[in-house]
Formats: sequence, C-alpha cells, structure tokens
Amino acid sequence: MNLNWNDRPLITTSTRGVFAEAISPFTDDGTLDLDGIRAQMDFLVACGASGVLLLGAGSEADKLTNDERLSVVRAGIRHLNGRIPAIVDISSPGIDNLALLGRRVMDAGAAGVRISPDVTLRTDEDIYNYFERVSERLGEIPWILHDQPAVTGVTIASYLLIRMLQDFERLVGMCQGLGSGLDKAEALRDAETKGVRRLALFEGNDGLHFPQALDRTVDGAFSAFAYPEALIKLQELFEAGKRDDAEDVFDAYLPLMRHQKQLVIGPAVVKQLLKVRGVIRSARLREPARRLDEAEEQDIERLVRRMERRTRQLGIGLPTPWPQRSGS
Repeated sequence: MNLNWNDRPLITTSTRGVFAEAISPFTDDGTLDLDGIRAQMDFLVACGASGVLLLGAGSEADKLTNDERLSVVRAGIRHLNGRIPAIVDISSPGIDNLALLGRRVMDAGAAGVRISPDVTLRTDEDIYNYFERVSERLGEIPWILHDQPAVTGVTIASYLLIRMLQDFERLVGMCQGLGSGLDKAEALRDAETKGVRRLALFEGNDGLHFPQALDRTVDGAFSAFAYPEALIKLQELFEAGKRDDAEDVFDAYLPLMRHQKQLVIGPAVVKQLLKVRGVIRSARLREPARRLDEAEEQDIERLVRRMERRTRQLGIGLPTPWPQRSGS
C-alpha cells in the first residue's frame, strides 16, 4: 500500500451522499479543456456534492487517450484540494490495465475506484472469479461495484453479491445502474440485519429513481445530471422526513432529467445544459457523436424555463447560481 494514501480519507462502507459525475469538456477544436475540468470541480463543490466521479460513463472516457485520462484525474483532484473526495471509474476489459490505472489514480489523490464487470462474464463462477482476481490485483484500494446489467449484460444475483461482500474486504459499495433492480438493495439491507457486513449503496442511472431508492435506505446517488443540487436537496428533505417536499423537488427537475437520459443525444444534452449554466465554454463532443440541431436546443431552453418557473413556485432556492464563464 502506498503510504501517501493515508494523507486523505478513503471511501468506506459508511460513505454517503450525492457523487456528481464530471464530464470531459473540450474546446471547439476538440482539444481537452483542463480549465473546464477545474471549473467543474468548483461548480460541483458549490452545488454541495458529497464527492465527484471522474471518468464515468458520461465523461467520454472511451474517447480519451490514456494520457488524457490521467490528465483529467490529476487536474480535477489537484483543483479539489481535499474539499470533497474524488472516485475514479477504472473499468477496463483487461485486469492488468484496470489495476495499473487504479494505482495511478490513487497516487494522484483519489479516494477509491469504481468498477463495472467485464461484458464477457456469464456464470456466477465467472463473475466471482473475475472479481476475486480484480480484488487481489487492487490490494488495499477500496472499490465500488457498478452493477448495470442492462448495459453490460452481466447479471449479479443478490446471493452472489452477499458472497462477494463476505469475501472481498475492500469492496465497500455498490452503485445500482440501469437494470440493477431495487430488490437488490432490499436483499443487502436484509442481510445486514443478519450480520453480513454493511455495503454503501448508491442509486445510479443519473438518479432517475432516487426517491424509490431512498425508500430502500440507499446512502446516496451517482449522477451526471447537469443540476446535481436537485438530487442533493431531494436527499436532504427526504432524510429530514419531508417526503412530499422531496418529491416536489424531484418532480420539478424530472422532465430535464428524463430528457438528458436519451440514448442518442443524452451526452449532447448534458453538455449543452452545462454550457448554458456557464460551467463549460463549449458543448463539443468527440466523434463519433450526435450533435444537437436547432429544434433540440429549443427543447432544452423550454425545459429549463419550465424548471426555473417551477422551482420559483416551490421557493426551494434552486438552481444554484453560477456565473457565466469568461468567453462562454
């Protein structure tokens, strides 16, 4: 274990809150915009995020070079300067590459890593043996399992999750993505009452089912939603016993959240929203990518106006004010 890791808090089974997923901003000519990374870190801190996820599914990490991925991680973590923790998604088809990136991001200051199962896994033993090998290679690095069977095609049953939880000490959390099923959260919490080690549970899928997940006592959410303060406020109200108020906040943002989840133009919608908010200068995506046409940009403007109207009616003080960046 790298002793420098002791200089900062790492993720544990008690980690909680909304971890906002950072996108990878580019300039209009397609160059990685590290100033945009730093601006996002300030924005997410201002929104009240409990932490940041770097190199997640919405970050176009698959379109970055290895050097660019490390540049994103180092620039983001250095600029955060310990204000909130950063988790890095290190998912990779190759365990050697995964383990190497894991060590590098931890040396850069990450609080832990997130991992999706390889898409080739099919049987319970395939899944268990894969994560046994991953766990061995990661050593003392704490990790979160990203369970998203609708994306990976890998279904991890509740009883297998409990087996993994008992055997892999540095498995500290699970992010429930598309197709994971809220019944798994219930099964894990039930196992906890019977003496099985606790697992930090997070709603994924950009928080689209966050109220229902909170009913199952999840600890927070991982989300690339361009208005992370909405999910933060939702959890705050929910845990204060104000369920209806929490649902009102959720309902105000749901049309935008749903619009952002479109399979084809979703990444472009996220970047357009962040550009409109003044967080990034350019909404450029790397090819291959589907860019927004004029009608689609007008859809976003209309949805934002309706959201702002509804939040004013609710008097919830959202969204977080954010100044337009110079040159945006």
